[in-house]
Amino acid sequence: MTTSWTAFTVEQADHVATVNLVGPGKGNAMGPDFWRELPLLFGELDADPQVRAIVLVGSGKNFSYGLDLPAMAGDFAPLMGDRALAEPRTTFHAMVKRLQAAITAVADCRKPVVTAVQGWCIGGGVDLISAADIRYASADAKFSVREVKVAMVADVGSFARLPRIISDGHLRELALTGKDIDAARAEKIGLVNEVFDDVEGAVAAAQRTAAEIAANPPLVVQGVKDVLDHSRSAAVDDSLRYVAAWNAAFLPSEDLQEAIASVFEKRPPQFRGR
Repeated sequence: MTTSWTAFTVEQADHVATVNLVGPGKGNAMGPDFWRELPLLFGELDADPQVRAIVLVGSGKNFSYGLDLPAMAGDFAPLMGDRALAEPRTTFHAMVKRLQAAITAVADCRKPVVTAVQGWCIGGGVDLISAADIRYASADAKFSVREVKVAMVADVGSFARLPRIISDGHLRELALTGKDIDAARAEKIGLVNEVFDDVEGAVAAAQRTAAEIAANPPLVVQGVKDVLDHSRSAAVDDSLRYVAAWNAAFLPSEDLQEAIASVFEKRPPQFRGR
């Protein structure tokens, strides 16, 4: 692979590609470069016959802080104020569909994706790991479906894919409270397969599993993934379409403006239900 990426680095050895999140936002936050490059990168990996499995990791102390809200604030600007009419809502709806498609490129990649999580995995980070096939974590990992705390309904994939990973009660607890959970709790509820003492152990486990997958007949591996995905694909697609339309209709609010303002002003938000 010769393409140069801004938000990722890619290494390839023994039929395993290792994709590393590198920002450029703090904590590998997901800004414009991430969303533009992710589907292109996974499209290349999907088409590369030398790649049979993919390991997805984050650089530094954290996997990802999720959506880079300051960097993406311009995409929400048309929804602010009293005149969020059909045109800005349509533009926003298209943006949500584009972000959804980026995460879906990971889920639909024919090459199995194994991820290792360390530190914070927030919001969009959970969207991303929910699109992976297998998830490991280091003991210091912390997870949060935090969109409710910034006056949003998570719309990029968590609500579409997590119901097939964790139980309904655990998903509702995470989604309705926006609470943080540690790696031990994540393993207990089935969000991650196994927890390791440190990030090195988690990454090593991901590499071992990817190597085991890569040693199997590649077309059969792709067939196994295709068959496993078949029963859930229609439900995932339906959920993504519904939440994109819902947010385009209902996301504009004083609470959303307050959430964005509080991020820039580095203070707790004060929501009023308006």
